[in-house]
Amino acid sequence: MLKVAVPNKGSLSEEATQMLREAGYRQRRDVRELTLVDPDNDVEFFYLRPRDIAVYVGEGTLDVGITGRDLLLDSAACAEEVMGLGFGGSRLCFAAPPGDVQGVADLRGRRVATSYAEVVGDYLRRREVDATVVRLDGAVESAVRLGVADAIADVVSTGTTLRSAGLVVVGETILVSEAVLTTRRGADEPAGFAVFQRRLQGVLVARTYVMMDYDIRTEQLEDAVALTPGIESPTVSPLHREGWLAVRAMVPRDSAQRVMDELWTLGARGTLMSDILACRL
Repeated sequence: MLKVAVPNKGSLSEEATQMLREAGYRQRRDVRELTLVDPDNDVEFFYLRPRDIAVYVGEGTLDVGITGRDLLLDSAACAEEVMGLGFGGSRLCFAAPPGDVQGVADLRGRRVATSYAEVVGDYLRRREVDATVVRLDGAVESAVRLGVADAIADVVSTGTTLRSAGLVVVGETILVSEAVLTTRRGADEPAGFAVFQRRLQGVLVARTYVMMDYDIRTEQLEDAVALTPGIESPTVSPLHREGWLAVRAMVPRDSAQRVMDELWTLGARGTLMSDILACRL
């Protein structure tokens, strides 16, 4: 039975749980549940603190884990990223009071507070910046005001929390993070992992594309297909009405409305757009 670690709290947990449901796996109904067995799919889920997941996977206690890329790298565990999952996006950045620090080089000889000591320390070493990394667990925005540090390195989404603490982002982004699927580095592929990964990839494709159906005159078919090439090729079927064809193709979700406009201008009619619930390519 494949043993899978899932975040047990926060937005990462909610989005991971939703993705697993879309992939056809049973998920817990009560957040107090710490384990759940899905016998139909031969998978057992363990709901763990996100920061600990890479450690369990790296030790081989669990086969697969879903966690943040930032947490994976900061753990220094014997685990590796297999694929990004398209949610939980964030940036790890330096921040300091306005005007105090202009760039990473200005951190020399200063104290940097962070919950990501391994990632930040490695980043500074690679740039030969000799700074003291102060490890804190949890929110670090108040570290400068409380005199613990001269700057911080923290995960940034909108920047609102930093601004409220009187800080601004400085220098380049340390790390771009998102939720990732991880396994033990160098280990043999666990039984059932290929199916598990394929299902998650199917969810990612289903979220990225929509299905588009439309009718088009035969003489406009090639121009229409150029707009909707699909994955391999669109499906084209003759209509009862002479000189017309029905076309079905997968279209990137973010450009679907524009494609519909262009198809209309080309002469397409009866255009329908629908969600894809699952996909295998």
